[in-house]
Amino acid sequence: MRPQKVLDDDVLAALTKVFRAKGYEGASLKEIADATGLKKASLYHRFPDGKKEMAEAVFNYVDDWVENNIFSVLANENLSPEERLDIGIENIKQLYSNGSESCVFRALSMKIGMELFGNRIQNGMQMWLLHFKRLGLAFQQSDQEAEHNAIQNLVDIQGSLIVSEGLGDLSIFQFTLNKIKNRYRKD
Repeated sequence: MRPQKVLDDDVLAALTKVFRAKGYEGASLKEIADATGLKKASLYHRFPDGKKEMAEAVFNYVDDWVENNIFSVLANENLSPEERLDIGIENIKQLYSNGSESCVFRALSMKIGMELFGNRIQNGMQMWLLHFKRLGLAFQQSDQEAEHNAIQNLVDIQGSLIVSEGLGDLSIFQFTLNKIKNRYRKD
């Protein structure tokens, strides 16, 4: 068997970039092939179910990254709540390239995307809420306050990505992440 010229991580990173930029409906096979460096036949060899399977691979790729770099940090009881918050926020910055990259949930949640991936998007958002709520509890917030802040964090992150893009001002994303930090630090 010939070795693959394009590594799986490179393919997944390129697919993620295309889906973030174009969404599910907008991503053409030509754009995907160009971004990955693979011919259409090679894409179908790797992803026999086509674009749907490619989008699912993007979800898996991003989910794994978020689990390893954000959720596991927010849940790490070997770190102080302050350390968990600081590292988690830095990793959120990395996930969204300091606010210049769209969220995969948003990119894949247009009409057809929601029909295909609605449960996956909902479950992913529930995981964000769960981990932010646990962080709030670690900061000694009441159950209700921790839940409220978790929801507000998710709304703020998603909203700031859209507003930053719309206004061409990435400082909005940074401001929002600082606002999230202040939500936990009462000093």
